[in-house]
Amino acid sequence: MTDRFLEFDHDEWSALRASTPLTLGEDDLQKLRGINERVSLDEVAKIYLPLSRLLNLYVAASQSLYQVTDTFLGKPTAKVPYIIGVAGSVAVGKSTTSRVLQALLSRWPNHPQVDLVTTDGFLFPNAELRKRGLLDRKGFPESYDVRALLGFLGDVKSGEPVVEVPVYSHEAYDIVPHVTTAVQQPDIVIVEGLNVLQANAGSSAFVSDFFDFGIYVDAEEDDVRQWYIDRFLTLRATLFRNPGSYFHKYAALDQEEAIKEAANIWDAINGPNLRDNIRPTRERADLILEKARDHSVRRVRLRRL
Repeated sequence: MTDRFLEFDHDEWSALRASTPLTLGEDDLQKLRGINERVSLDEVAKIYLPLSRLLNLYVAASQSLYQVTDTFLGKPTAKVPYIIGVAGSVAVGKSTTSRVLQALLSRWPNHPQVDLVTTDGFLFPNAELRKRGLLDRKGFPESYDVRALLGFLGDVKSGEPVVEVPVYSHEAYDIVPHVTTAVQQPDIVIVEGLNVLQANAGSSAFVSDFFDFGIYVDAEEDDVRQWYIDRFLTLRATLFRNPGSYFHKYAALDQEEAIKEAANIWDAINGPNLRDNIRPTRERADLILEKARDHSVRRVRLRRL
């Protein structure tokens, strides 16, 4: 793996920020952090700002290439979004990474419209998962409507003016019936999900075939397991207390019971999914963010061109 990737420690990567200004403040970052995420403005400046600079250069090169091709073909330049995939385990921080990148990239003048789409919206509804005997395997590759996800990406990449995306409710733990959001020819689309770098069972196509750049958020499994337990405890004291929450039954657990339940869920579902399906896709990424136990990024690996 080392031969295929250039490796940078925290300080080496930070130096690649060059003179790029930090356009986020603490108030902005507070809205972007996930549950129990500890990303700081210093981390944003040293890790995510250089990454936004690299992606800005890639986007600009991609835009120029499309213009050259369309000029050669003698047709008006079509607006084709640059698609970034962000993969990684449950609780590893990929959602926060995606939101921070969305905020930073939207502040560059040549691509101000950046949409974030999660693959949760392409999970089969719970009723369908029950029918298929897959409810306990939600998040595994077979629990996604891959045909719909590939159709969405194909429409976006072909420049369709409006593409609808299903909406997923984490509180209800299900797809929201008859509700969609619209993606309307943005400059960049960030697609975030567990399985976005995986091969698709029964199909010769990869979701990542539509990506211009893939990111994998990585950490030691023992650390991610503990982050999952910590997040479960936080949700037990907050979202799970809502009577309408699918997980309301966990709100009544005491601390010891909650830790045991979270550990059991990880060991039965999230851990095996990480080891068998998610981590094996790591080398398909163009860039790997390797996180330390304190959530900070300790090393960055960039695929050689």
